[in-house]
Amino acid sequence: MREPPKVSIVIPVYNGANYLREAIESALDQTYPNIEVIVVNDGSSDDGATENIALSFGNRISYFSKENGGVASALNAGIRLMSGEYLSWLSHDDIYYPCKIADQIEFLREIGRNVVLYSDYDVIDSCSRIIRSVSIKHYAPNEIRRALILDYPIHGCSTLVPSEFFNRVGYFDERLKTTQDCDMWFKIAGYYDFVHMPVSLIKSREHSEQGTLTMNSLHNSECNGFYIDGMLKVSLELQDNFSVESRKLFIAECLSNFSTRGFHRASMVALVQYCKLILLDKSIPKTDAIMPIVRFVVSNVRRLTNILNHTNHKM
Repeated sequence: MREPPKVSIVIPVYNGANYLREAIESALDQTYPNIEVIVVNDGSSDDGATENIALSFGNRISYFSKENGGVASALNAGIRLMSGEYLSWLSHDDIYYPCKIADQIEFLREIGRNVVLYSDYDVIDSCSRIIRSVSIKHYAPNEIRRALILDYPIHGCSTLVPSEFFNRVGYFDERLKTTQDCDMWFKIAGYYDFVHMPVSLIKSREHSEQGTLTMNSLHNSECNGFYIDGMLKVSLELQDNFSVESRKLFIAECLSNFSTRGFHRASMVALVQYCKLILLDKSIPKTDAIMPIVRFVVSNVRRLTNILNHTNHKM
């Protein structure tokens, strides 16, 4: 009888002494029998506090230390070191429920093919108390790239990723410090399916030391870049498979979404793209082409004013 597939739980950590022990214990407490736990210390500068916690688990885990390079570089180091057929990423401040891996491997067995699985999650505070539960909106696999631009459909630590997928799409982009996960899911979704499991399998911690908070300006800049790039790619896919009207509706949705969420650079690019689509639409007479743009601007005047004010303030 074939041994159940090995799952590699990779835990990247930087100055994570406050929460690392809980994360490692949750990985080791998995009910699934065939796992390895790899902790990658991304150049912590806390006088050995993080390293001491990892080393206290002895040979129950594999521990590696490297120069600081960011989460993406630590994840890539773990992927290169892992021997499992599947990657399960666990942030040093998050916690797995004991059934996380077992439930996902069983779900894959029922599906009968390799996909990326992701789940709902519970949110905990700095004291590990559950403060709310998040039920992810269900998206069909062919909607994931669009959803990544307009929503936050995938919590990286809820995923289970076949390691063979990295052979095709490559590793996490180490130039990105806060959006490396969205970038990776977008790339994978161009070739493989993502399937949602409507059950909470992890506890995601919110606290004041999170990178998206301590690097807020960089995070905003990276998000703007990701949304612009993703919007343009999805728009091209719509051009190949659907009507011009579908592209216009998508770009209009992007403009409204980005401006509401405060991503003003992405909003400006969306506005330009919308105007270009109107002007290039051969089904609209040249003399009439300006009217849809005028109607669009009038109906979105408040959002556009906020975008322009923000842009002028930055200049």
